[in-house]
Amino acid sequence: MKAIVQDRYGSADVLELREVERPVPGAGEVLVRVRASSVNAADWHVMRGDPYFARLFLGLKGPRTRIRGMDFAGVVEEAGPGVSGMLQVGDEVFGEVEGSFAEYVRVPANLVVHKPSNLTFEQAAALPLAGNTAWMGLRELQAGQKVLINGASGGVGLLAVQIAKARKAVVTGVCSTRNAEQVRSVGADHVVDYTTTDFTRTGQIYDVVFDLVGNRTMAELRALLTPDGTLVLSGGGSFTGGVLFGPYRLIIQGRLLSSFARQRLVVLEAKPSKENLTALRDLAEAGKLVPVIERTYPLTDVPDAIRHVESEHARAKVVVTA
Repeated sequence: MKAIVQDRYGSADVLELREVERPVPGAGEVLVRVRASSVNAADWHVMRGDPYFARLFLGLKGPRTRIRGMDFAGVVEEAGPGVSGMLQVGDEVFGEVEGSFAEYVRVPANLVVHKPSNLTFEQAAALPLAGNTAWMGLRELQAGQKVLINGASGGVGLLAVQIAKARKAVVTGVCSTRNAEQVRSVGADHVVDYTTTDFTRTGQIYDVVFDLVGNRTMAELRALLTPDGTLVLSGGGSFTGGVLFGPYRLIIQGRLLSSFARQRLVVLEAKPSKENLTALRDLAEAGKLVPVIERTYPLTDVPDAIRHVESEHARAKVVVTA
């Protein structure tokens, strides 16, 4: 099968389309014929081994998982021993697993759910990682609460706006001028254009601040909260030449301060979850969650797709078709 493979850290030039052995599903696994996948910030972070401290976990000289990609939507091709009757060959499914920039991907069956019936494969592939991040960041949001989403026009941000509105919150999205209308179109009640207004100096306070960018200080973000408000931190950033910690400095600070601060500081760990995928599917089928796709690339052009996401502030999701 064809797959996008990486042997060493570097720019998108290190990614190569190669013929590799097609995986065989083991016990409790299914083999999915990938129809679409999508690009996430995590893909270029792993590709570059950036920030540098992450290499302690990814691999010192190159990533341990050599095939890039984390989201998929496709069709079950084969089921391994012990897979329950809930998944059958031919089922249309979606989920999150490493190695999805390929024609086939092997996935634990307990991390796969049926694709939303009203979404295309491309739309479904835009949901797993970004949607899981948005869902976990906002799943405790209460009706009537005020939430600010920094990075509201990105792949996670546009889903987060919709999830917050589904939970009947009052949503303020932070984005640039060119993306303001798009953020409004998915339900934001208020939009702050960061090119003309410093969102940390508007005088507004929020019950929840969901930071997807990592470009402000901890003090600035906490000042936006009510005394018992919640700050949710989820990485972010764009490539600036390689750094030791980058936007993850906030995450490190959040972990250190979380036990002492009166306000709640949440460092988000959005792990793949069948329960969360099911929640996203239910929202999509109810018409409350519609992935927004900016561009679509073929599998052969994954390097260009990742270049776009890492350096050009992609609007919405970038999808790859296999």
